Amino acid sequence: MVTARAAATFEPVGRSAAAARGFVRDALLGWGLPEVVDDAVVLVSELVTNAVVHAGTAAEVACLREDTAVRIEVTDRHPERGLPSLANLPASSSDHFADPDGEGGRGLLMCSALASRWGVEYAAGRKTVWFRLDLPEQQAGTRYALPSLPGGELPGTDGPVRVAVVQLDEDGRIRTWNADAEALLHHRADTVLGRPWSEYAAWPQSPGAGLGLGDTLRLARWEGGYAVRTAGDTLTDVYGLHVRLRDTDGTPTVLCLLVRAQDRAVLRSPATAADTHTALEPLDLLVGAVAPDTTDDLAGLLQRIVERARDLLDADAAYLLLTSEDESEFEVRATTGLPISGQRFGRLPIDAGGGRFDTSRLPTVHEDLSVRRGVAPLLSGTGLRSLITVPLKVDGRLTGSLGVAATTPGRYDNEDALRLQFGADRIALALESARLSELERLRRGSLSFLVEASDLLAGTLEHEQTLALMAQMAVPTLASWCAVYTTGEPGTAGANAAELAFLLHEDEDRIDPLRAVLDKTPAPDAGRGPGVRFWKAPTETARSLGLTDSPELAGLLGETVVLPLSARNRVIGLLVLGLAGGMRFRQEILELGEDLSRRAALALDNSRLYSERTATSQAFQRALLPPELPKIPGVEVEVFYQAAGEGNEVGGDFYDLFPIREGTYGFAIGDVCGTGPEAASVTGLARNSLRLLAREGLNAPQVLSRLNAAILDEGSRARFLTLLYGELTPRPDGSTALSLVCAGHPLPLRLRTDGQVDQAASPQPLLGVMDELELTAEELVLSPGEVLLCVTDGVTERRDGRRMLGDEGLADVLTGCTGLTAGAVAARVHRAVERFAPEPPSDDMAILTLRIPTQRRP
Repeated sequence: MVTARAAATFEPVGRSAAAARGFVRDALLGWGLPEVVDDAVVLVSELVTNAVVHAGTAAEVACLREDTAVRIEVTDRHPERGLPSLANLPASSSDHFADPDGEGGRGLLMCSALASRWGVEYAAGRKTVWFRLDLPEQQAGTRYALPSLPGGELPGTDGPVRVAVVQLDEDGRIRTWNADAEALLHHRADTVLGRPWSEYAAWPQSPGAGLGLGDTLRLARWEGGYAVRTAGDTLTDVYGLHVRLRDTDGTPTVLCLLVRAQDRAVLRSPATAADTHTALEPLDLLVGAVAPDTTDDLAGLLQRIVERARDLLDADAAYLLLTSEDESEFEVRATTGLPISGQRFGRLPIDAGGGRFDTSRLPTVHEDLSVRRGVAPLLSGTGLRSLITVPLKVDGRLTGSLGVAATTPGRYDNEDALRLQFGADRIALALESARLSELERLRRGSLSFLVEASDLLAGTLEHEQTLALMAQMAVPTLASWCAVYTTGEPGTAGANAAELAFLLHEDEDRIDPLRAVLDKTPAPDAGRGPGVRFWKAPTETARSLGLTDSPELAGLLGETVVLPLSARNRVIGLLVLGLAGGMRFRQEILELGEDLSRRAALALDNSRLYSERTATSQAFQRALLPPELPKIPGVEVEVFYQAAGEGNEVGGDFYDLFPIREGTYGFAIGDVCGTGPEAASVTGLARNSLRLLAREGLNAPQVLSRLNAAILDEGSRARFLTLLYGELTPRPDGSTALSLVCAGHPLPLRLRTDGQVDQAASPQPLLGVMDELELTAEELVLSPGEVLLCVTDGVTERRDGRRMLGDEGLADVLTGCTGLTAGAVAARVHRAVERFAPEPPSDDMAILTLRIPTQRRP
């Protein structure tokens, strides 16, 4: 009887076999059947490879859970490739079919050897190969029963074994923390409950490659080694078993069981425990780490290799180094049994010892490291005495180094070195292939990252937003946290003095503690030249203040680097990237950070220049407008002004309202042709000249004639100007007398108390075109309740396609403003202009409203 079913289809591409292996592994582990995982994965790998590689068709894999067995079916679309029967083959064909090294028929040979039953079924257009794996009988309460071992082969421990139990909620935050967790990891439960597990787990992955901690916690079951940050920001190696469960409410949780790395035999299952093998040769442990049924994740692959190399020679520690891309240095990529703090992704020179027998290119046995100090910098201070190192080579080229060490001297001899070298030779090619695949993924990811970064940085000219974008792109892709420092203006005393401008951490709760440390840390020197440099000052500051043991800073400060932000031949800031405690930057990440810093520096400088230009323009524009309007007894005054376009360029429209003499006020609203400095010069000239000339006692026509002459005197810098100028004098009876001149400007509109709208002036020549002007003043009296509306052409020429608001449209809007205050009239006109078209206004807009209240203010 089938109790559960899982199925997936895989396209005829090379990576499908690996994907099928992962699918079957996850399905069986999710059903709690680890006993049959290895056999099932091996068989599915062969059958899917036959389908997608040899037959060239898609393969459907179905896993069926039965009461006492698991049935797995692999279906392809190539039925004419019939699979022969062993009993009916001639001797020569049968011999080839049974050849383990031959390609043909190997999948069926493996089925016959591993499966309890198997067979082939044909249908129209498809063929299905199936096999059944019986589930082992289990006694109540027994999961695995292992054979007894002599006392000398039993796993050992140097003290009480503590099993830390840590339960996480679906967001990865700690829910439970038992007493053994407190003793093993030195954190009290009340300091960790509710905090993310990622703050304490130093996950051995690099950004952009392999499974991260979050991906691993979503697996049904996982086990392996990593490190955990203890109190004091130190790291301890642990072996963990993660099981995903559902609580009584159906909410997913993850149960993490942790022991010290040396006590791993307590948790390791027989499928992965090296201590329980019987039929495998010891060398096969190492080769099995890169078997076809293993994961394609390079970080996990390297970790398995060092663990199996350690088990192969019964060692206390092991490490694996890979050469850098330029083959000038080794990079620490995986360790076990070593303190991880400050080592993972650390750099070591090739042939560090420099002696004839210390070369990394030959297998080497060191009987006692205490006699020859400095031979193995990675092992300094660890107490390890014996060491074997063997090279990893591909086509004669050094690609890495594998080391195995023990605490007792004289532990290993040449035979051990040759065994380890033989295993290293067998895995070197597969390992190099996996490394190249990882590099290719990183390069593709880096290109995509830089393209996205360039697009985002080019999408804004706001200085503060550019700072935030720089940090958001770096975290968490490149680092755990990022700080952006900016420098002063060139030529000033603080040109090289950097100030913290923006800070971001992947955990928002840790931003404030980190800022507190950085505020007390002298900023990096901005004048130290190009290139990446390491920065230890934050860690030293935290140590000097006695903050390293505080829960807020636990695991916060690891390796930190500073990248200069250089644009237009000067350093304008610094990009600081930091990792959590015990982590090291990969060279590829540092190179990607340099690429980001170059793009970010130019964007930051552009945003700075734009912000400065905008601030200057806005200050200039404010200087061309009156700082505040005077209060006129008996007259309500409201002004609305809006400069169009990005940056609010100076020039364009302007307005003014000022006292001329006791009881008389001048007002003006105008529009200078063009924008920019030339238009702004005419705007300033017009505004200041109006005030001076009006206060000299000249009437309105004389004021505009003198202003026209002054504009023409500007010569090539002159711009024509439309201007509505008037003088108003409140009367004792509550009305207001006005004298107006409308020089080429949109005509003012008068709103009467009965809702009638008419033009309040006649058009006259604009200024700045002709030498001699004949201008006349038009007299007008506004009665209580009446409104005078003055606007610039940004209002009347508002367009929506071919439609234009115009004088008639403005008059219609004003008709509906009867009884409204001056402020309400200005607001309604502005709203009508905004709603006339879906696009924002493309021209400057000024609205000046004068209203005579019905009740005179005291």
